[in-house]
Amino acid sequence: MAFKRPGDKTLFALIGVCAALITLFAFWYRPWLFTTLDLKVIDAFFVLRGNTRPPSDVVIVAVDEKSINQMGRWPWSREVTAKLVGALKPARVVAYDIVFAEPQNAVADKALGNAIKDADNAVLGFFFRDDSTEAPDTVIEAQLKRSTITRISYLGDGAAEGFAGVEFSGVDANIPVIGLFASSFGSFNIIPQDDGLYRAANLVFKYNDAIYPSLALEALRSYFGKDLTLHIAPYGIDGLSVGDARIPLDEEGAYQVNYYGPALSFATYSASDVINGKVGEASLKDKLVFVGVTEKGIYDIRPTPLDTLLPGVEIHATVAANVIEKRFLVRDSRVTILDLALVVLLPVLLALIATAVHRTYISLAVFAGFFTALILGEFYLFSSFNLKPSLIYPLFSLSTGYLFIEAYRNVVVEKKGRFLKRAFTQYVSEQVLSEIIKNPDSLNLGGEARVVTVLFSDIRGFTTISESLTPQKLVTLLNEYLNPMTMIVLEEHGLLDKYIGDAIMVIFNAPIAIDDHPGRACSSALRMLSTLKELNAGWALKGYPRVDIGIGINTGEAVVGNMGSVLRFDYTGIGDNINLASRLEGLNKLYGSHIIVSRFTYEFVKDAFVFRELDLVKVKGKDRPVGLYELMAVKGDADSARLCEEFSKALAMFRAERFDEAKAAFEKVLELYPNDGPSNLYVARAGEYALNPPPEGWDGVYVAKTK
Repeated sequence: MAFKRPGDKTLFALIGVCAALITLFAFWYRPWLFTTLDLKVIDAFFVLRGNTRPPSDVVIVAVDEKSINQMGRWPWSREVTAKLVGALKPARVVAYDIVFAEPQNAVADKALGNAIKDADNAVLGFFFRDDSTEAPDTVIEAQLKRSTITRISYLGDGAAEGFAGVEFSGVDANIPVIGLFASSFGSFNIIPQDDGLYRAANLVFKYNDAIYPSLALEALRSYFGKDLTLHIAPYGIDGLSVGDARIPLDEEGAYQVNYYGPALSFATYSASDVINGKVGEASLKDKLVFVGVTEKGIYDIRPTPLDTLLPGVEIHATVAANVIEKRFLVRDSRVTILDLALVVLLPVLLALIATAVHRTYISLAVFAGFFTALILGEFYLFSSFNLKPSLIYPLFSLSTGYLFIEAYRNVVVEKKGRFLKRAFTQYVSEQVLSEIIKNPDSLNLGGEARVVTVLFSDIRGFTTISESLTPQKLVTLLNEYLNPMTMIVLEEHGLLDKYIGDAIMVIFNAPIAIDDHPGRACSSALRMLSTLKELNAGWALKGYPRVDIGIGINTGEAVVGNMGSVLRFDYTGIGDNINLASRLEGLNKLYGSHIIVSRFTYEFVKDAFVFRELDLVKVKGKDRPVGLYELMAVKGDADSARLCEEFSKALAMFRAERFDEAKAAFEKVLELYPNDGPSNLYVARAGEYALNPPPEGWDGVYVAKTK
């Protein structure tokens, strides 16, 4: 659509300035949404940057699965730990992400204390807590005092009152006999951000009017052999120095961790290998070693932007490695000035270019070019120079300016609405069209990520049915089948996505949000089966063959929106969760069932319907197994509940590898419920496994070979 060239550069420049002023206000106010989005952008930059190699000076000794299997369950006896301490004697500093807060026995505790004394390189960990006001033992208190930060540089008037770090009221520390000969101590507290991710690590804490270092910071103090200096300004903490390295901290003493990659980015040695002498002295000599638990079953796990299952000890190691390399994420006054300059210049420049643009799509192309260049430029600054600019505010300013410009060009909203109706009524439903009118930008190809419930249904043996009927009768049967099924979908507020021959695809929770969409999908499926029984009764009188259907239901995130080409597109959904629903529908043929739902759907509606667990299956195209459940009836159906109970007992025997008992139990189910498809399947499986047992470590997962 062509637009008259505005020609008024002043007006368009004012539009750009207006967008900049709005963004500058947001920059000053710092709304929660913008702050959260900025964090997510940096998370994405970490992922896009990829893994980088940490310094060889920092290594990790891990209490991992191998160590647990060889040395026994955690926590180990103090004698075993003493062996580990002794084996790490070649290291310059060993920081233990462990606290020995409870006595074992006098002999064992003394053995560990002596090992620490002999090694003379141990920095022991302790844990602050805010749910306790009980003062520790005076001996323990004296030990902790050895690690306090005493060198404090106050910057400006009022700085003495400026400590805004995290403060705790209680502490879990090492018992005296173990902590007596430690080189020093550091806290291994790590505090997540509001969304649960660990992007920062607090390096200083306040307790009993003293300031204590984190485990990583204290390890660095011992490693460098130089004291720590904390810089405090009137507004809060200004930074921290160790040796000639000045560590940037925020006002509360949090350090922004510059991650190297996911778990195992550092040189990592199994603790059992260290104890058993399989790790050479050269691998540990003069290193800064962090000892911690990485076995996931013990769950010292911290989700980070690069790994949702990062062991906590790797965060301490990353902080230390960052300081050794002086590899800090920088957000100083220079970066802030860059952000503000982009906020002001981008919308004004875009507005001036728009005065020379005749068509909307050209204006959009210019905007997209600016948008892309901004993202690529800021990613370059992050990945190459460790700068941490704000992407969201410049993007918001640019986007706001573009929207204001286009709003000025398209002031007649009703005219545009009439055009949309004429252009798209023949392609989309009235429901979707209503959403398009409310949000014209949704006409762009693409969509939004949304949690939806997807239902696939398909007629069993449709080819055989079609061969037994004339074309006219086949069309009649299909219409009589599809009409009531469609009405059920619409009554349950589902979006009838498409017919695929005799199959039906339905999406719930798009484009209109529906809170109980998993329940709506399950209700639709049960109504479909009930309606099909009535249809089969009528078709039998006409001499038509009996029709059976399979239904698959899955809930999960998918991309829903307009898909297709620029010439023609449909509102639909795509993604793994859509495909999974289709796979579940096909699995009904294997299990002899009618409605299979995924565990994801089951968890939403398990209290409203009767289900039985069928299997754990790796469907074709998926790496992780999916829990399968058969939807039987609405809650309260006694007969279905009894079948589920008997079937579940048999399934438990099957998974416990008691295959002969399982086969007998499934045969008992068949006596009560003849022709029960899943029971027939498991009778065969149990019989086969009884003759040919599965391999050791069998997890009960069935791998589907077909769609």
